[in-house]
Amino acid sequence: MLICYIRQHLNPNCPHTQTNKYRQTKKKEMEGSRFVLVLGLTLLTTAITPTLSTYHSATLPNVRHRQKVTRLHFYLFDIISGTKPSAVEVARPKGTKYDKSATPFGSVWAIDDALREGPEFTSKVVGNAQGLYVSSVQDENSLGLVMYADFGFTTGKFNGSSFSVFSRNPIMEPGERELAVVGGRGRFRMAKGFVKVKTQFLNATNGDAILEYKVTLVHY
Repeated sequence: MLICYIRQHLNPNCPHTQTNKYRQTKKKEMEGSRFVLVLGLTLLTTAITPTLSTYHSATLPNVRHRQKVTRLHFYLFDIISGTKPSAVEVARPKGTKYDKSATPFGSVWAIDDALREGPEFTSKVVGNAQGLYVSSVQDENSLGLVMYADFGFTTGKFNGSSFSVFSRNPIMEPGERELAVVGGRGRFRMAKGFVKVKTQFLNATNGDAILEYKVTLVHY
């Protein structure tokens, strides 16, 4: 070993000299591989980080889709009386004067009203309207509501779809009155439009009502 160690400076073909050169070469190759790996991971992390660190995607131009118009016709049954009402008072203001009407000013009602094909109680149910309405008229001899309701369908072509209304509803106005459609889901996604409402029946004593709805929806 000592002789070979002395000779390695004179004889490059010494086995130990060749082994040392091989080890040095492999070491440099491994260091180079590690550098490339670290550099690659750094670049990958830099590329991914902006995507993961933001709460929104890039804003893109709107792609125009062809709009459709759908017209619906049904009857809403808003029943306050009886043992199983579809509209229930959930809040009433305190400290106000006594109001003998069925829907006193400031009261809030939760609804789950049936939607039927016709104005009779025996007509087929096609869906329901769920939401809230607020009695918004101070005159106890009148009746006016501001309502938010989601009109969902449970049968036929539009089963599982719904549209939303947020509008005032002056119940006592003669003839037709108009409500605003502000949205929709399912087949009525991004819907807008209007509803023509006409009172078919109103019990002024207990507040029960049957309303005819003619709906025009513009949607995608």
